Amino acid sequence: MEKKEKQRIINETFGIFPQVMMWRRTLHQYPELAFEEHRTARFVMETLTREGIACRSIAGTGVLATIRGTMPAAGRGDEAVVLRADMDALPVAEATGLAFASTHKGVMHACGHDMHTAMLLGALCVLQHHRDQFHGTVFGLFQPGEELNPGGASLVMREDPFAGYRVVAFAGQHVEPMLKTGTYGFREGKYMASSDELRFRIRGVGGHAALRERIKDPVGAAAELIRRLYDIPEMRPDPTLSTIVSIGRVEANGATNVVPDEAYMEGTMRTFDEAWRTRIKELIREAAGEVDLRFGTKTEVNISDGYPCVINDPELTRTLAASSEALFGAEAVVALGMRPTSDDFGFYTLRYPSVYYRLGVGGDGDFFDSHAAGRVHTATFRPDEKALGYGVVQFINIVFTLLSE
Repeated sequence: MEKKEKQRIINETFGIFPQVMMWRRTLHQYPELAFEEHRTARFVMETLTREGIACRSIAGTGVLATIRGTMPAAGRGDEAVVLRADMDALPVAEATGLAFASTHKGVMHACGHDMHTAMLLGALCVLQHHRDQFHGTVFGLFQPGEELNPGGASLVMREDPFAGYRVVAFAGQHVEPMLKTGTYGFREGKYMASSDELRFRIRGVGGHAALRERIKDPVGAAAELIRRLYDIPEMRPDPTLSTIVSIGRVEANGATNVVPDEAYMEGTMRTFDEAWRTRIKELIREAAGEVDLRFGTKTEVNISDGYPCVINDPELTRTLAASSEALFGAEAVVALGMRPTSDDFGFYTLRYPSVYYRLGVGGDGDFFDSHAAGRVHTATFRPDEKALGYGVVQFINIVFTLLSE
């Protein structure tokens, strides 16, 4: 595609900003938790259908849209780009004071998935009207359940919806309040950590706290196990390999002088290396066994496998960062560091050349303030809506960069 034509279509894209903003506000008012996105999926399908875009259900409460380009491309007709947006909300009681705040008590789009969904809708609508400008196939994946293990991405992959296509890029974007609006954050290679859920049920023999010789203390065992778990990151084979083992919930229903029969704990583990991830799980079980020997307890260890690392394809990431720089200027592209948060997008990166990048929603000028946009996963998260236009444009830019050059 000629640069002039590409710029014309992108300028046109900003013209649908009011519609995208209204879609986002509607979605924000009616948030739904992971794997409960029935109303959201219906809204997405109705919108796509009105635009003449083929779509179907996927992964239970997800939606998969398909647009086929008509530009001739000998030998490249099987190429495909997948654009992904997650749809689920969080169990957070909104406190933004917005006129379009959540109407669902205790549920809020506190992670920007309403923006992700609206931006993908906008991009698909524009692409549908310019099918002659790209070849191959564009899939719009509105994915459910990103916030809840085992993750909607794992369910999508189980259905294998892209069999028979040569996926040249699997792209996902996520809002970032600490980046200015109009900027994009990229990182090549390892970007986000794996995540696994830890649960421990420690059974002992309770009794009077003063009669220590008669009990097998699950509370003491829990305390010792926590200490050992927190030592595991120091055992990492590489000192630069970030590792987190953390306990966030401890229950022991005793009293000041009553030791209960059991204790229960929950936590998370995260790292950036699959071999080390496997070894951490072994170390956790070993630690539990050693604690049981000391305290006479029996610990049930339940490690729920979560999301793999998000690993961005280096060449693809460089290509899209360069195209963003050419379109918006060098100041619009920001280099990101590794981060210990996780996303089920990692399942896609295991199989396809993928890029997961950040979309700045922190505003600009007077608006750019960490207190203005707030933080993701909090009740006061208020991303700058002007970023919606930049998100739509970036999705379209990805398609034109990869399927029309």
